[in-house]
Amino acid sequence: MSSIDVVLEALDEAVESLAAVDLDVLSPPERFVVLERMETARRRQVAVAHSLVSKLERFEGCPKLDLTLADVLRVSPTEARRRLRDAAQLAPRTTLTGEPLPPVLPETAEAWAAGELDVEHLQVIQKFFRQLPSHVPPAAMEKAERILAQKAAVLRPDHLENVAERLAAHLNPDGLFSDEDRARQRSFTWSRRQRPDGMSEGRIVADPETRALIDAAFAKFAAPGMCNPADETPTVLDEPTDDARQRDSRTRGQRQHDALKAMMRGQLGDPKLGQHKGLPVTVIVSATLQDLQAQTGHGVTAGGTLLPMSDVIRMASHAYHYLALFDGVDGRALWLGRTKRIATADQRIMLHAKYRGCSRPGCDAPGYHSDVHHAAQDWKTGGNTDIDDLTLACPPDNELVESGGWRTRQLPNGDTEWIPPPGLPMLRGGVNDFHHPERLLGGDRPPDDVGDDAA
Repeated sequence: MSSIDVVLEALDEAVESLAAVDLDVLSPPERFVVLERMETARRRQVAVAHSLVSKLERFEGCPKLDLTLADVLRVSPTEARRRLRDAAQLAPRTTLTGEPLPPVLPETAEAWAAGELDVEHLQVIQKFFRQLPSHVPPAAMEKAERILAQKAAVLRPDHLENVAERLAAHLNPDGLFSDEDRARQRSFTWSRRQRPDGMSEGRIVADPETRALIDAAFAKFAAPGMCNPADETPTVLDEPTDDARQRDSRTRGQRQHDALKAMMRGQLGDPKLGQHKGLPVTVIVSATLQDLQAQTGHGVTAGGTLLPMSDVIRMASHAYHYLALFDGVDGRALWLGRTKRIATADQRIMLHAKYRGCSRPGCDAPGYHSDVHHAAQDWKTGGNTDIDDLTLACPPDNELVESGGWRTRQLPNGDTEWIPPPGLPMLRGGVNDFHHPERLLGGDRPPDDVGDDAA
């Protein structure tokens, strides 16, 4: 570390010197020249950082690499995953017997290390190969990668994308794609967290079968007059009346949205769906009694979705969902003491409502993807399954306590504190506020009385 520290200190001094330069003395053309050199230097630093990212590996007590990298660098988990993926494609590889192999994208990696490419250039090249059918010969793929890397060094990303599209059409002129090619690209993702108005945007890439199934369902449930929330009694199963069709002023997209909501609402809570982590497959919402009575504010689902109180009340009137209520002043919940190994369904509901997701700091796993965890003393060492000793932890983080040297304990205010193994200052301990952003505004959590670390 001493030699690396010397180099990093020299880099810091160089940046300080650059920041102290009087840039006002530069002429307008010279400013562009300086910016170009600074951009190349920045890209080379990014390339060096990616080389280090490619060598990251988990050690005892280390959470998942993407979340650890996000915590240490204070970037989003999405950005951390992108850097890990990019580094894996741009770094040299080795075989199982230790023989060296070139990077997955060798020509791109060379231009990347020289500071000639930006992240946007790399994304264009990655998209090209992600969408390329598997029947293209390896020799043609190598040539295509070389061409794209050379063009990326002299073109803007948007111009490079035009070249990539032409090249893809040249390599696959008949537009042939196998079932495996299509299956590789299938996905559904929420494009971002909820907007300030509560709405959410998603993106779906559907294979032909899924498209056919959705089209068939929408033909009935998204027809004019069907599943219309503006009707006092929406038509869901029967054929809509002529009057219902004429009153329907929704767009096609709005009808399809309402049809999807009606189909999901009709399925959730059905016993035929089985259970998820000991509970029926349905919506779990937490809210304060004060907000419910005033019909203001929001409820929070176990998936982290904010529901306006009007939606919470309306959903409770026509579906089988769980609603857990808390006192909005002191956060007091039901006492559900048990001495069984597995938490009861009622306890799970209250844990969903109290923690909303994994309680380890930095983890964004929602309640639906978390398990019940004994915070102070595990069951196998004599702990009881009492609601005040339970918390939520996703499976990888639960394993950190089982075998990774982490410890957890309940604070007097009911929060769960995570304590990392000693001697690892880069691992973040404490309390997870990710699922409770309102706490960051202050005044929403009782004062802590932490005391000494638990034994």
